Amino acid sequence: MGFGKSSHSIAKLLLAAVCLLPAVSHAERLKDLASIQGVRQNQLIGYGLVVGLDGSGDQTTQTPFTVQSVVSMLQSMGVNLPAGTTLQLKNVAAVVVTASLPAFAQPGQTLDITVSSMGNAKSLRGGTLLMTPLKGADGQVYGIAQGNVLVGGVGASSGGSKTVVNHLSVGRISGGATVERAVASSLNQGDSVFLELNDTDFSTAGRVVDAVNKRFGENIATAQDGRVIRVRAPANASERVVFLGALETISLTPAQGSAKVILNARTGSVVMNQAVTLDTCAVSHGNLTVTINTENAVSQPAPLSGGQTVVTQNSQIDIKKDPGQVLMLKGGASLAEVVKALNAIGATPQDLLAILQAMKAAGALRAELEII
Repeated sequence: MGFGKSSHSIAKLLLAAVCLLPAVSHAERLKDLASIQGVRQNQLIGYGLVVGLDGSGDQTTQTPFTVQSVVSMLQSMGVNLPAGTTLQLKNVAAVVVTASLPAFAQPGQTLDITVSSMGNAKSLRGGTLLMTPLKGADGQVYGIAQGNVLVGGVGASSGGSKTVVNHLSVGRISGGATVERAVASSLNQGDSVFLELNDTDFSTAGRVVDAVNKRFGENIATAQDGRVIRVRAPANASERVVFLGALETISLTPAQGSAKVILNARTGSVVMNQAVTLDTCAVSHGNLTVTINTENAVSQPAPLSGGQTVVTQNSQIDIKKDPGQVLMLKGGASLAEVVKALNAIGATPQDLLAILQAMKAAGALRAELEII
């Protein structure tokens, strides 16, 4: 396979993006670098039924749990079906309902929920979610969901042809759940709060401690490790809220992260941060193309010979190797120089996967390789 204009365009765009990267880090707010321990979301999940579908519900012969759910719901409402009754439902779909319970949520507040089909329903469009309890990891009910499902898609089919725009098996209900139980918070307990950095970094933790102590006084903040920072806070709940608000607005410049290269083997995407450097090395890369052409031929026997017709295959194999260029990369090269050099030898994003792995194995790439 040869190198086309599109490959060079991708590499040039990557080089342009690198050149636009700032040389130094800018100050960031503490609220963007860390979170407060105990202030977090909690995931909720529930199982329910969506009714009112226009013939696009579960095929009950293949999803018996949908029928069981309907029968159980009817029994809870005092409707007992005769023994041996077989339900053929087309307007009902079994769904899983998910939501996130934010920190400090109180009973009566509403939550947005996501409704996802778990059977073989063709669409949830136009359906209504019946009352569904939402449970946390501890098995307790923290919310109740119900409402009309909004699906951001549409589909139509006729005569074996089908057209679908966007996804029809998942919908949203804005404010579709009501909080029934609050989660206890430890924010106002003790004489301190704990900051948790989004990424473990001892240098950044030290800078956070210095910035907090400079703002509020010595010995207010102490680092527990490379991620957790203890900050002494007022005991009064109201004063603590005001203090945390001021704490989050502190600006500081985080330490430069470790050199890292992210490789996506499925898409060929390569992302490198500004800290990536090289030792002196030579790089050569070429492509090997193997082409196999097969032609089918029919061999007919002579008349009255008693032979049989035989199908034969004639295969032709062509191997083509593109010559690679040997390029010297000098030690201490910056990220911009690395990309420029790889672009010079015509490396595509897929080629970069192999080249960077080889450079890492040779000890020339000063970065951590992470394959996703």
